[in-house]
Amino acid sequence: MSELLLIDDDQELCELLSSWLSQEGFQVQACHDGHSARRALAQSQPAAVVLDVMLPDGSGLELLKQLRNDHPDLPVLMLSARGEPLDRILGLELGADDYLAKPCDPRELTARLRAVLRRSHPPAVSSQLELGDLCFSPVRGVVIIDEHEFTLTVSESRLLEALLRQPGEPLDKQELAQLALGRKLTLYDRSLDMHISNLRKKIGPHADGRPRIVALRSRGYYYSV
Repeated sequence: MSELLLIDDDQELCELLSSWLSQEGFQVQACHDGHSARRALAQSQPAAVVLDVMLPDGSGLELLKQLRNDHPDLPVLMLSARGEPLDRILGLELGADDYLAKPCDPRELTARLRAVLRRSHPPAVSSQLELGDLCFSPVRGVVIIDEHEFTLTVSESRLLEALLRQPGEPLDKQELAQLALGRKLTLYDRSLDMHISNLRKKIGPHADGRPRIVALRSRGYYYSV
C-alpha cells in the first residue's frame, strides 16, 4: 500500500479525497498547513505528496522548493484552486512532477498519482547509461558530468532516460509525454516543455557549448551526440 501525504487547508476536500484514495488502495495522511506537513515529513517520507498551492501559513510553492532541496526524488503533484497558467508554470519550474487544477476529478487524481508512482520505480532492467561525458543512473535518478553530481526529479529522470536510449533520434512530444509523464498532453499543456527546461538547466550544454537536448519546432526533442 502506497503512503501519501495530502497537504491542503480544505479539510472537507481532504476528507473526500482521503476516503476515495483509501478505497483505491492508498494510505493517506492529511496535513492542513505547512508546519504540520514539515513535521510529518521529518518523521517519515511518503511514497508521494499531493500539495496545494495555497496554505494558511505560507505558499505551497515555497514548501515545494524546500521539498526539492530535502527530498529531490520524492514525487509531488500540485493542486491549485485557481488553476492559473502562472501557478502551473511556477510549480513545474520548481520541480513538481504533475499539476491539477481544483476542483479535480478524484479518478483523474488517482490516475495521475499511479502514473507518477510507476515512474518513480523504474523497471529493474534499467541500467547505467553513459554517453560522452555524461553518466546517468535511472534507478538512482542521478547524473554525473565531469565528477559533478545532479539529482533529478522523477519526471526529469524518465525524460533523460528516454532521450539517452535513442541518442540523435527525435522523439515526438506525445511519445515523450507518455514515457515520462504517463499521459498524453492536452491542448496548451506545456508541462513537458517545462520539465525539459528544468532538465537542461541541471545538465547544461556539452563542453563545446552545443545544447545536449535539442528542440525541433512542433515535433519534439532529441539528445545530441
